[in-house]
Amino acid sequence: MAGEKPSVGTARTYAFGKAAAVDVLVVAIVTGLAYYLTLSVISAAIAFFFILIIVLALSLRVLNQWNRMAVFRLGRYVGVIGPGPYLIVPLIDRTPVRLDLRVISTAFKAERTLTKDNVPVDVDAILFWQVRNPENAVLNVQSYYDSVLLASQTAMRDVIGKSELSLMLSGRDKIGRDIQALIEERVTSWGVEAISVEIRDVAIPPELQNAMARVATSDREKQARVILAESESLAADKMLEAAHKYEKDPFAMQLRGLNMMYEISLTGKNVMVFIPTESKGFSMPLPMGISGLKEIIEQRKRSDESGSRKKADESEQQKKAKKQ
Repeated sequence: MAGEKPSVGTARTYAFGKAAAVDVLVVAIVTGLAYYLTLSVISAAIAFFFILIIVLALSLRVLNQWNRMAVFRLGRYVGVIGPGPYLIVPLIDRTPVRLDLRVISTAFKAERTLTKDNVPVDVDAILFWQVRNPENAVLNVQSYYDSVLLASQTAMRDVIGKSELSLMLSGRDKIGRDIQALIEERVTSWGVEAISVEIRDVAIPPELQNAMARVATSDREKQARVILAESESLAADKMLEAAHKYEKDPFAMQLRGLNMMYEISLTGKNVMVFIPTESKGFSMPLPMGISGLKEIIEQRKRSDESGSRKKADESEQQKKAKKQ
């Protein structure tokens, strides 16, 4: 049935016992004929060894554990041999095809293939596949290896033509599964199983790469500006909060100014020039000046005194109102 994975055991096994019997019979007949013609045991022994070597050279096949070989007798398929040593009928049986049952990796590509949104792309991929039924691989296809490669390339082109560029770049796993499923449909009747397809690279034209790079740069720059604006907004809120705190205490403002001067002088690369203030004697200049600081303090005192007088007047008026 379609969709079922073929197994190695479904291939017909070659009955090499009959071939071995034929080989022994040929050796015996030639040896007996040599003895009959020469009536010499030595001649018969020489003929025996000579014919034995020729028969073994023509009929012996030794296959590795992962190899199989199809046997044809007078053009008719009779079975598969392997692994290990096997004997065939010389000059009658042929073994033209040797199969490898290991997992095979085949690299294939699709060059300048248009996607669904009309973008030319070059795609490189690797197909991992395995021969599961040697009989079908020999009888149902001319060259199973070349056919698998061609089927992989056409399947990739079909899938690329139905996919958009964004999916090609971000959904390589899905593209690989789609290509594998399409290859599986085409090679199942050949006794081959497509195990997986791995997309190695998706190359797009340089001009399109530049356009995509500009778009990505614009997006990054937009995000950077938004983040910078948010940071400046948060910094402004914190500065405003600090300004309210410094407004309540002028001495804290002076200490902050001195700290800024200290931070500027840490690198040793900046030159600081101290401008004399209104204070008498040698003293450290302050950001707002001594006179400015005194004026602020006097204003603060006057405002405190006016506030206390106002409270006192309000309390006296309340007392008078109670007496009345």
